[in-house]
Formats: sequence, structure tokens, C-alpha cells
Amino acid sequence: MARLRDVALTASAPVIWGSTYIVTTQLLPSDFPLTIGLLRALPAGLILLLFVRRLPPRNRLGHIFILGALNFTLFWAALFVSAYRLPGGVAATLGATQPLIVLLLSRPALGLRIKPAGLYAALTGIVGVGLLILGPQARLDPIGVAAALIGALSMGAGTVLTRRWQMPASPLTVTAWQLTAGGLLLLPIALLLEPGFPMPTTINIAGLLWLGLIGAALTYFLWFRGIARLGPTTVTSFGFLSPLTAVLLGWLLLGQALGPIQVIGSATVLFSVWLGQRSGLRTISSASTR
Repeated sequence: MARLRDVALTASAPVIWGSTYIVTTQLLPSDFPLTIGLLRALPAGLILLLFVRRLPPRNRLGHIFILGALNFTLFWAALFVSAYRLPGGVAATLGATQPLIVLLLSRPALGLRIKPAGLYAALTGIVGVGLLILGPQARLDPIGVAAALIGALSMGAGTVLTRRWQMPASPLTVTAWQLTAGGLLLLPIALLLEPGFPMPTTINIAGLLWLGLIGAALTYFLWFRGIARLGPTTVTSFGFLSPLTAVLLGWLLLGQALGPIQVIGSATVLFSVWLGQRSGLRTISSASTR
């Protein structure tokens, strides 16, 4: 029962992340990816710091800033660049390579053996996402493609290192530290490269509040908690739920088409998540017997 609760809570994070594309394109100013990432990370991190009332130990500051850079600074900058320059389907499909990256990095970083079922689940998930949202009109902007792949690599590395460098603190505290570090790293870059951010409207503020408080503070607390309890190779397969949610939101809120191919893609994604969970559970069981 406890594992089922951990699985459900962890899976809810990428489900909520599936709203990022629609919120970014419908509610936020365009062409300010670094500033949007900054406004998503730093306020949420500072609010959580005020709540937990605990600063990171000095001997862990290096790890905190590296993880903040990977999980937030670089990942979110790349995420918003790809969201602005690519159709959602292309960006999500390229981002779906993250579980495969986590699987490959877990071998040298954590000493976990790559199981065929886990590799098959990652590849199946990429195919499912492609069926779900790629279309014949998909265009490949080189900068957008590079940003999407960099984002997947950054988040994949951050997921693995979060498990390797487990902090002597609760997941909520770790989330506060990493969000703040990621936001502080983004601050000078955004100010230098993206001056002239417009005065936010009420709609903009609503979008930023959703992305910051729900899509960052809450979801990353659940994500880091899941990494600590379930392991990175188990939780990363949930990432396929994000593009699935994005497609469903586009269908429900924007009237986008959902045909037979998308239904097959949805079923393929859900199968890959199920297979990834089984593979991850076997990995944890094998590790516990060593």
C-alpha cells in the first residue's frame, strides 16, 4: 500500500508538468524563456525556504548548485526555448528521450544494471509519444531540437545525481534548496540576455503562479521524494505521462484532434509506464539483496 501511494504521488508530478506547454503558449509572454524560468524557480524556492527555515550545509553547496543547474537552470531554459521554437509534439517527443538517458546514466553513476525490460520500456515510450503527438506537418527547427535534447540530458543527469547525492534533509527542504539555487543561477543570465520583460498581466500572473507553486514547488517535492523512495530508473518512466497529459489538455481545452493513431499512442505510453515500473521494481529488489 505504501509503495502504491508513493507511485501515485510521484506520477502526479509529470501529469501536472503536462500543463506546462499549454500554460506557456496560452498565458505567458513569448520570447522570454530565461525570464519565465527565473520567475518560475526563484519565488517558489524562496517561499519554500521561508517555510522549511533551513539552509543547506556548506559542504553540500556545490552539489546543491550543480543539481539546481541541471534540474532547473539548464533544463527550464532549454524547455522554454524548445516550447517557443517547436510544435508541442516535436518538443515532447525529443524530451521523451529522458528515461532512456536516465537508464544509461544509472549504470556508471549508480552501478545499476541495465535490464532489457527497462530499455524496452524506454524505447516503447518514445515510440508511443511519437504516435501520440507527431504529425506530418511537424517542423524541425535546429535550435529548438538542440534545446529539447539538451533539456532531456540535463534533467536525466539531474535525476540520477539527485539519487547519488542524497541530502540529509526532507524532500521538501531539498526542493527548496534546488529551486533557489537554480533561480539564483538564472537571475544574472536572464537580466543580461532578456531585458525588457513586459509588465505581467493578470493572465500572466495566473500562469506564473501555476507554474511556480504547483508546477514547481509541489511537483518537484513529489518528484524528489519519489526518487529517494523508488529510485531514478523507476520514477523516470513516469515522464511519458507528461506529453500524454499535454495531448489530453489540448483535446479538452483547445479542441485539438484526437484520432485513432493518438489513441494507439496513448495505450503505448501507458504500457511503457507499466513496464518501466515492473523493471524498476526488479532493479530495487536486486539491489536490496546485494
